[in-house]
Amino acid sequence: MSRRRRPLRRRLGPQETQRGSAAVLVVVMVGVLTALALGGSVVGGLVVGQRRAAAAADLAALAGAEALLPGLGSGSTGSGCDRAARVSPENGARLTSCSIDGREVVVRVVVDVGNPFGGGWPVPGTARAGPVAPSARAGSGP
Repeated sequence: MSRRRRPLRRRLGPQETQRGSAAVLVVVMVGVLTALALGGSVVGGLVVGQRRAAAAADLAALAGAEALLPGLGSGSTGSGCDRAARVSPENGARLTSCSIDGREVVVRVVVDVGNPFGGGWPVPGTARAGPVAPSARAGSGP
Protein backbone atom coordinates (compact mmCIF):
# COMPACT_ATOMS: atom_id res chain seq x y z
CA MET A 1 0.00 0.00 0.00
CA SER A 2 1.19 3.34 -0.79
CA ARG A 3 0.76 6.12 1.63
CA ARG A 4 0.38 9.58 0.44
CA ARG A 5 2.77 11.99 1.83
CA ARG A 6 1.45 15.16 3.17
CA PRO A 7 3.42 18.19 2.21
CA LEU A 8 5.30 19.66 5.08
CA ARG A 9 4.10 23.01 6.25
CA ARG A 10 6.80 25.32 7.19
CA ARG A 11 6.23 27.46 10.23
CA LEU A 12 6.56 31.16 9.60
CA GLY A 13 8.85 33.14 11.84
CA PRO A 14 7.88 36.44 13.49
CA GLN A 15 9.60 38.48 10.78
CA GLU A 16 7.74 36.74 8.01
CA THR A 17 4.29 37.21 9.58
CA GLN A 18 4.79 40.98 9.85
CA ARG A 19 5.85 41.55 6.29
CA GLY A 20 4.20 44.78 4.97
CA SER A 21 3.16 46.13 8.37
CA ALA A 22 5.66 49.01 8.14
CA ALA A 23 3.92 50.33 5.03
CA VAL A 24 0.57 50.32 6.82
CA LEU A 25 2.11 52.11 9.79
CA VAL A 26 3.64 54.77 7.52
CA VAL A 27 0.31 55.38 5.77
CA VAL A 28 -1.50 55.76 9.11
CA MET A 29 1.16 58.13 10.48
CA VAL A 30 1.06 60.30 7.34
CA GLY A 31 -2.72 60.51 7.68
CA VAL A 32 -2.52 61.50 11.34
CA LEU A 33 0.15 64.14 10.67
CA THR A 34 -1.85 65.55 7.77
CA ALA A 35 -4.95 65.82 9.95
CA LEU A 36 -2.97 67.55 12.70
CA ALA A 37 -1.45 70.02 10.23
CA LEU A 38 -4.85 70.79 8.73
CA GLY A 39 -6.40 71.26 12.19
CA GLY A 40 -3.54 73.52 13.26
CA SER A 41 -3.89 75.70 10.20
CA VAL A 42 -7.65 76.05 10.75
CA VAL A 43 -7.20 77.01 14.41
CA GLY A 44 -4.39 79.40 13.51
CA GLY A 45 -6.55 81.05 10.85
CA LEU A 46 -9.39 81.52 13.32
CA VAL A 47 -7.07 83.08 15.90
CA VAL A 48 -5.67 85.50 13.31
CA GLY A 49 -9.23 86.30 12.20
CA GLN A 50 -10.26 87.03 15.77
CA ARG A 51 -7.32 89.40 16.21
CA ARG A 52 -8.19 91.15 12.94
CA ALA A 53 -11.83 91.49 14.01
CA ALA A 54 -10.81 92.95 17.40
CA ALA A 55 -8.43 95.45 15.76
CA ALA A 56 -11.03 96.49 13.18
CA ALA A 57 -13.66 96.95 15.91
CA ASP A 58 -11.23 99.03 18.00
CA LEU A 59 -10.37 101.30 15.09
CA ALA A 60 -14.01 101.72 14.08
CA ALA A 61 -15.03 102.56 17.65
CA LEU A 62 -12.20 105.09 17.98
CA ALA A 63 -13.14 106.73 14.70
CA GLY A 64 -16.78 106.91 15.80
CA ALA A 65 -15.87 108.36 19.19
CA GLU A 66 -13.63 110.96 17.55
CA ALA A 67 -16.56 112.07 15.39
CA LEU A 68 -18.58 112.71 18.56
CA LEU A 69 -15.97 115.04 20.08
CA PRO A 70 -17.01 118.71 20.18
CA GLY A 71 -15.46 120.65 17.34
CA LEU A 72 -14.57 117.54 15.29
CA GLY A 73 -17.96 116.08 14.52
CA SER A 74 -21.54 117.19 14.50
CA GLY A 75 -22.17 115.45 17.82
CA SER A 76 -25.19 113.58 16.48
CA THR A 77 -25.75 109.88 16.90
CA GLY A 78 -25.50 109.18 13.18
CA SER A 79 -22.14 110.84 12.64
CA GLY A 80 -20.24 108.51 14.97
CA CYS A 81 -21.80 105.40 13.44
CA ASP A 82 -21.33 106.78 9.93
CA ARG A 83 -17.63 107.24 10.61
CA ALA A 84 -17.39 103.72 12.07
CA ALA A 85 -19.16 102.34 9.00
CA ARG A 86 -16.58 104.01 6.74
CA VAL A 87 -13.58 102.78 8.76
CA SER A 88 -14.69 99.13 9.15
CA PRO A 89 -14.35 98.05 5.49
CA GLU A 90 -10.98 99.79 5.26
CA ASN A 91 -9.78 97.30 7.90
CA GLY A 92 -11.30 94.23 6.24
CA ALA A 93 -14.38 94.00 8.47
CA ARG A 94 -18.12 94.31 8.05
CA LEU A 95 -19.96 96.54 10.54
CA THR A 96 -22.92 94.60 11.91
CA SER A 97 -24.14 97.06 14.55
CA CYS A 98 -23.29 100.43 15.96
CA SER A 99 -24.87 102.28 18.86
CA ILE A 100 -24.16 105.38 20.90
CA ASP A 101 -24.29 104.84 24.65
CA GLY A 102 -24.03 108.29 26.19
CA ARG A 103 -20.74 109.61 24.82
CA GLU A 104 -19.40 106.18 23.95
CA VAL A 105 -19.62 104.36 20.64
CA VAL A 106 -20.21 100.59 20.73
CA VAL A 107 -19.49 98.72 17.49
CA ARG A 108 -19.73 95.11 16.44
CA VAL A 109 -17.95 93.87 13.34
CA VAL A 110 -17.47 90.57 11.53
CA VAL A 111 -14.39 89.37 9.65
CA ASP A 112 -14.84 86.46 7.24
CA VAL A 113 -12.12 83.83 7.61
CA GLY A 114 -11.77 81.27 4.84
CA ASN A 115 -11.66 77.59 5.63
CA PRO A 116 -9.94 74.79 3.72
CA PHE A 117 -13.27 73.23 2.75
CA GLY A 118 -14.50 76.29 0.84
CA GLY A 119 -16.65 79.07 2.17
CA GLY A 120 -15.79 80.95 5.31
CA TRP A 121 -16.53 81.47 8.95
CA PRO A 122 -17.71 84.81 10.35
CA VAL A 123 -15.50 85.87 13.26
CA PRO A 124 -17.03 88.63 15.43
CA GLY A 125 -15.33 91.53 17.18
CA THR A 126 -16.75 94.12 19.59
CA ALA A 127 -15.31 97.39 20.90
CA ARG A 128 -16.37 100.42 22.89
CA ALA A 129 -14.69 103.84 22.78
CA GLY A 130 -15.37 107.22 24.30
CA PRO A 131 -13.72 110.17 25.96
CA VAL A 132 -11.24 109.71 28.78
CA ALA A 133 -12.36 111.02 32.17
CA PRO A 134 -10.40 114.17 33.16
CA SER A 135 -9.33 112.64 36.49
CA ALA A 136 -7.81 109.61 34.75
CA ARG A 137 -5.86 111.82 32.33
CA ALA A 138 -4.33 114.03 34.99
CA GLY A 139 -2.59 111.34 37.08
CA SER A 140 -1.53 108.86 34.42
CA GLY A 141 1.54 110.56 32.90
CA PRO A 142 5.12 110.61 34.18
